[in-house]
Amino acid sequence: MIGPSWDSPRPFILPVTPQAADIDGLDHTNNAVYVRWCEEAGWAHSNALGLTLADYKRLDRGMAIRRSEFDYIFATGQGEALLLGTWLLPGDSPLSMQRRFQLVRQSDSTTVLRARWDLVCIELSSGRPKRLPPEFSGIYLPAFAAL
Repeated sequence: MIGPSWDSPRPFILPVTPQAADIDGLDHTNNAVYVRWCEEAGWAHSNALGLTLADYKRLDRGMAIRRSEFDYIFATGQGEALLLGTWLLPGDSPLSMQRRFQLVRQSDSTTVLRARWDLVCIELSSGRPKRLPPEFSGIYLPAFAAL
């Protein structure tokens, strides 16, 4: 079997599998579960890069979702092995960046979901947009995907 054809050359990958509690009345994975998985993948990627929630709090800065898009391409079901890839891209200002997601079914390498978050750096104590602190720039900017 040929592996997934990722939209980015080197995504961070989080394996996920829908459990019984993730299945909705239509017998497929509930859309809210995909959103939760994306949040989990984003934090796992950030942690792997070296920025944790504790760092966000210490620096009084965070990357907040300004806008999100989810394209649900195919349904998934209980027990299906899936791979959720994520990567970062530059945003449209010095305060922002994008996080992209691609969810792939392992059995046939089919992309079942694509998502995009537009993120803005905020000061946690005020909620106001702020420039990325040097710690963020030094870690996140080198991680931007080369598409």
